[in-house]
Formats: sequence, structure tokens, C-alpha cells
Amino acid sequence: MKLLDLQKTVSPEWEKKGYQLPSYDREAVKKATKEEPAWVHFGAGNIFRAFPAAKLQEILDSGSYGKGVVVAESFDHEIITKAYQPYDGLSLSVVLKADGTIEKIVVGSVVESLVADPSFPDDYARLTEIFENPSLQMVSFTITEKGYSLVNGKGEKLPGVEEGMTAGPGAQSHLMGRIASLCYSRFKKGGAPLALASMDNCSHNGDKLKAGVMAFVDAWRAAGRVEEDFARYMQEKVSFPWSMIDKITPRPDGKVKEMLVQDGFEDTELIVTSRNTYTAPFVNSEETGYLVIEDDFPNGRPPLEKAGILFTDRETVDKVEKMKVCTCLNPLHTALAVYGCMLGYTSIHDEMEDRELSALIETMCYREGMTVVVNPGVIDPREFADAVLKLRLPNPFMPDTPQRIACDTSQKLPIRFGETIKAYQAQAGLDPKDLTLVPLVLAGWCRYLMGVDDEGKPFEQSPDPRLAECRAHVQGIALGHTGDVHGALEPLLSDSSIFAVNLYEAGLGEKVEGMFAELAAGPGAIRATLKKYLP
Repeated sequence: MKLLDLQKTVSPEWEKKGYQLPSYDREAVKKATKEEPAWVHFGAGNIFRAFPAAKLQEILDSGSYGKGVVVAESFDHEIITKAYQPYDGLSLSVVLKADGTIEKIVVGSVVESLVADPSFPDDYARLTEIFENPSLQMVSFTITEKGYSLVNGKGEKLPGVEEGMTAGPGAQSHLMGRIASLCYSRFKKGGAPLALASMDNCSHNGDKLKAGVMAFVDAWRAAGRVEEDFARYMQEKVSFPWSMIDKITPRPDGKVKEMLVQDGFEDTELIVTSRNTYTAPFVNSEETGYLVIEDDFPNGRPPLEKAGILFTDRETVDKVEKMKVCTCLNPLHTALAVYGCMLGYTSIHDEMEDRELSALIETMCYREGMTVVVNPGVIDPREFADAVLKLRLPNPFMPDTPQRIACDTSQKLPIRFGETIKAYQAQAGLDPKDLTLVPLVLAGWCRYLMGVDDEGKPFEQSPDPRLAECRAHVQGIALGHTGDVHGALEPLLSDSSIFAVNLYEAGLGEKVEGMFAELAAGPGAIRATLKKYLP
């Protein structure tokens, strides 16, 4: 059973082994897309194949739409040359369900794959041709948040950015410059409208994309490299809708590969590129997924709502983002990450089997978070949280770790916990002093900074740009410390750049100090403290 065999006679083994195959005429879809492309996606990683491409497959299977998607990759060329082109864009989506069952779906909606780099002249010429076609409606992106940035951590322009801004449209090295150049080609060929839609997992993602692209456009306009009309075209006819995406698609898993091999499926090579991207002809993902997009598409769009993708206004997208990030998912992740590292866990699924840890996040979510949750209307917060707590986090197939989630925690605390504290400050009848589990997580992070687990053994802390700075505050505190901790913690807990508020002004500083002292009282104190504060 090989993916390319599906272009010939289809073996009955596919159906016998439970594989869902495309039910549409893929060659007809290819032809229609070649002539009048509607959708190009930048970022050929796992989440694209497991989510947007799989959703398009559903629509194609229904017979209500007849065009595929063209995928382009600018960062890691080997994803295209090793995981897409050898298989004619076909891939296997393996959906790992919490009840232990799996779905195996051959996805054929990707009908063309291109390296989005001028050093691949044929691919880049084809990409330019697509952008020049007035049929193009949507250009979407999953390139990670850093893909939009033009500067490094020190605020210095990345290599090629200054040169690209000076040179004007043409062979650009930064993707934002390439997108601006491709839009210029479209402008010169008649200037049909277009939507540039980020689907990356970051807040207000459309604004980040717009800032990156328009920085090049504005620089070219100021230097006289492009017409004033081009800048006007980009402002008036090109939209940058916001979106919220939520789906876990970890790297291809060895256990999944073994299951597929037992079926007789042969395209299971685990590919690690020279840029350290992990991919394969198959992609494994969780069953739950959400994609909410601002419905701002001036040239129309594929009917993705037919596959359950939600289109709404910008304000609602923002509310969905806040619901997820401030209450229903991200704070729970961070709580499990911090305490999981200190209690010796290496699997989120295993943590959900822990009575205290599961009670910690359930109670924090339902009792403290839901009190001030932002309700977007299009998704019920309690139903979203139910899926997180009952299906997603307990899923034994999802190989996520507290160590991965603990990365960059200092950057995550303001939005994941600070916004809840601020909501308690702002809402009549509520007082942050009534919170118990939110401060317990913050105290847990301070205890995490000590770098020793609940048995007193050192553990490796996850990367964080402010780790050394924050760790210095607890350096003089050893496990079993019985003295005052205020002097050590006060500079940290009053830092609103970490917690979004001064915790003392919010009435929580002393509470966090006390909880930290309990967590640091000696071996076993973390477990004992959790039991004390949990129902």
C-alpha cells in the first residue's frame, strides 16, 4: 500500500484496513486548480496537512467544490522536495482519538507543491504566475510567529531585510519581502483584490503579517521603487484577516509508524531535514480542532465553512482567542507544565492520571477562570473546556510533554494568568484575593525556578529568555528554607512585565509568598501543598 499506487488501480486492501480515500476526481481538481487557482498556502508543516488541507478534502469529497490548494514553502525546502513532491502532494492524516481509536484518511487536496524561493526559478515563476491570476482569492500562512518578524531579539534587522527594502520588488530573501513582491506582480497584472490570511497560533496574527509585508511596501514607496498606487492597492484591496487556530499536531510518532507498517502501508519514512524539521508522508494529530477566521475576503474564498471552519467578525475572533489563551486551554497547559516538571512527569497524558494535577486544572478552569471567561458566542467556553479536559489532555496518543510546554513561561504568564487577575480587579463583586489556584500556579512557577524537584533532585529547566534573571531571585533559597522569603520574591512578584500586574497591588503577593514557602518546605512539600489547597 503506497500513496502513488492510488493513481493507478486501487487495491481493496485500503478499504479493508480502514483507510478513507479521496472520492473525487483528483485529476479534474488538479486541472481546475492549475487553470484558475484560488488558494495558496505558505508553510508546508504538519498542521497545514492535518487541518486546513484535511478540511478542504472534506469539501472536495462532498462534491460541493472543485479546486485544491497549492502549498509553498520558503524556509525549509526539503519539506517540499522530500515529503510532498515524491508523493504528488498526497499524504496520510492519522487522527488519534482519546478513546484509543484512530482514523486514517488519505488527503489529496494539495494538488501542487512549490519551493517559494527565487533560487528555484521554475517553482518561483509558477508562484508568480499564480499571484498574477485574478482567480486567486486567499493566501494563507502557518509559518510560526517568528516568520513575520523582520528583526532579531535585539531589535536588529535580520539578514537580507535592509537590502530587500533598498532593492525594491524582485529577488527577496525574507518571506515578507517575497510576499510584497508577489503582490506587486499581481498589482501590475490588473490588481485584483486578495486576502492574506495568517493561520498561525498567535494573537492578532493578521496584524503581524500586515506589519511584515507593509514594511517592505512602505520602504519601496518611500524610496520611489514602486508607484504610490501600489501602496494604495495594498491598503484598499488586500485584506489581512485575523484568525484563531487550535489543534495539536506533534511530529510524526514512531508508534503511529509501527501501526501503519502493520497495516501494510509503506510510505512511513520519518524525515528529518537539514533544518531539523520532523516530517513524513503521514501526519498524526488529535481529533479536536478549531479554526475561526475573520470573514474579510475581498475576492471571495473557498467555502471552508462547509467543513466546520467558522467565519465571523474581527471582534469575535479576538474573543475566541482570549477564551482559549486566558481561561480554557493555555493556563491549564502552563499549570501542568510547571508542576509536571517538578513531580517528574514527561507526559501530559500521564499527568491527567494524577489526582491532584487533574483536580488543579479542572478546579482552576471551572471555578476561577469561568467566572470571568470571555464568551465569544460562536463557541461555548464550557464545551471548549470540556473537550480540553476530557478528550484532549488525557489523550494517550498525543506525545506532548510538560518540558516542551514549560518553554518561555515568563513570556506566557501575563496573558495566561494576569488577564484573569485583572478581570477580577475590574468586575464588581469580585476580588483577586478570593483566587486560590491561580496564585498556587504562580507560586509553583517560583518554586520551579529553584531547579529541584519534589524529591530534592535537580532537573533541567526549559529554555526561557528571562530564566537566568528570574532564577536569580530564588538563588539563595534552598529546599527546607524556613526563613522569610519576602526579600527574595518581592522584586519578582511586583514585576508587572511578568505577571501583567504588581501582585502585591492586586492583593496576591503575600498569598503567593506563603504558598511558595509551603512548596519549598522540604522533600514531598509540593505534593502536600497541592493536597492542602485542592478539594
